[in-house]
Amino acid sequence: MNSADLGRRVGVPSTALFTDQYELTMVQAALKAGTAGRRSVFEAFTRRLPEGRRYGVVAGIGRVLDAVENFHFDEEMLGFLRDQAIVDGPTLDYLADYRFGGDIWGYPEGEVYFPGSPILRVEGSFAECVLLETVILSILNHDSAIAAAASRMSAAAGGRRLIEMGARRTHELSAVASARAAYIGGFDTTSDLAAGFRYNIPTVGTSAHAFTLLHDSERDAFRAQVDSLGRGTTLLVDTYDVAEAVRTAVGIAGPELGAVRIDSGDLLLVAHRVRQQLDELGATGTKIVVTSDLDEYAIASLAAAPVDAYGVGTQLVTGSGHPTCSMVYKLVARAGSGDPADELRPVAKKSMGAKSSKGGRKWAARRLDEEGVAEAEVVGTGPVPEELAGRQLLVELVRGGEVVAREPLDAARERHIAARAGLPLSAMQLSRGEAVIPTEYV
Repeated sequence: MNSADLGRRVGVPSTALFTDQYELTMVQAALKAGTAGRRSVFEAFTRRLPEGRRYGVVAGIGRVLDAVENFHFDEEMLGFLRDQAIVDGPTLDYLADYRFGGDIWGYPEGEVYFPGSPILRVEGSFAECVLLETVILSILNHDSAIAAAASRMSAAAGGRRLIEMGARRTHELSAVASARAAYIGGFDTTSDLAAGFRYNIPTVGTSAHAFTLLHDSERDAFRAQVDSLGRGTTLLVDTYDVAEAVRTAVGIAGPELGAVRIDSGDLLLVAHRVRQQLDELGATGTKIVVTSDLDEYAIASLAAAPVDAYGVGTQLVTGSGHPTCSMVYKLVARAGSGDPADELRPVAKKSMGAKSSKGGRKWAARRLDEEGVAEAEVVGTGPVPEELAGRQLLVELVRGGEVVAREPLDAARERHIAARAGLPLSAMQLSRGEAVIPTEYV
């Protein structure tokens, strides 16, 4: 991959209607009340991690930046809002000129997070910030869930290659976002060409069972594939009899056969048998790829198997049981008037139970132990302690409405590898447990 290429942001439509109606009605009421221009601070965070997860993974920041840049109302959208009487005339006038002109700070993509981490901080007028709520949460909740699942699978794979192949198991646009998030979380390639085109993720793919069934014999199918794609191709060997297929595959491609793929059966047992057979046939360099409804637990169970790569679909693109991170977007501070110089005042929801929040414009830093391993996520609203000044997590993303922090996707992927390596070893356990480090408020 060309690390200098930031991806193709082609054909990006306006994101303005990726919005819940109440965001527009709040703007209408705030405009009438004279409070729409009050300087405000919103934060995206999660109150808890999905059950059993030890850490979260920040993904989707690049897509959020695209969404903010493309959040504007065209004439057709304004006509829809007018025809459906969703908002009044003054609000339509405001929306017609809308462009986000505030500031956004956040955790960089690929970083890990914990309950209470201020993953994204959006600052500007109340009206311009509140309109972004739904699209920001939609992206962050989806992409971070996929990246977290991918990270767990990557840890379970122990360095073996991972192929994202879930496009046929989700919405076509979600498939592209999922491939991007999976790459950040540690996957190596994707089968989805749209993801490869848009984000320059390496793509792979050879053949399905249908290709074998198309031909009069398995030998004819293998011969056709090798003649077309070369000896380094991957042959699917479980359409009929696996042992016979392996013999045929090596007989046609020779010991230079790139790989065989197993998509059914007892993968642990079959992989051992296939490895032994390949070695006996002299194909000692031929790799074994396994697919078939894998998740992090199945991957971990195959650690002792002679497997070189895993292909994962359904469980990855559905977050391996947790398709959302339950992030919320809350107003945490606001001015008492429309005067830009007015001091920000902390505000917070004080309802009973688990839905309360903490007010104030927050910073976050990660405290390390003597060995350089993370021991706490520290979140505060006052001065940053001197010992944490160099460990702050939020970075500037948007300044005065202009994106200032675009980066190659590989940078986010590498950041995640480093961030995960800085966590306690128990973070890699697949058994149920709490967040691997506590969140401390100061």
